[in-house]
Amino acid sequence: MQVERVDFVTIPTRDIERSRAFYHETLGLPLDANNPREVTAGQVTLAFWEPESDGVEFLPMVGGIALRVPDVAAARAELDAKGVEFLGTEDSGVCHMAFGKDPDGNTFVLHRRYKHNA
Repeated sequence: MQVERVDFVTIPTRDIERSRAFYHETLGLPLDANNPREVTAGQVTLAFWEPESDGVEFLPMVGGIALRVPDVAAARAELDAKGVEFLGTEDSGVCHMAFGKDPDGNTFVLHRRYKHNA
């Protein structure tokens, strides 16, 4: 099998409209040109799913998705000003990260790698 790329990631939610608004309006991700009910992050589509409407228990995504930004501190400051909840920041020695939560408690990571293999 050959995987070409990741096409979409499903974001669990209790309110699809609220989630789409957060990812589109608050985080600034564009609506998907092929399906305006979804947003895109680079080449990956974020699709929103209400598990409880399918009889599945809602559990927030704890591992989260990493969104590459040019400057983690600046991006976090912009989102702090919008009232977005953050759990903290980290410098791993390879990258800067800030861990945030969407309205459903799903984790997202603002991320920027600064160290590359020589």
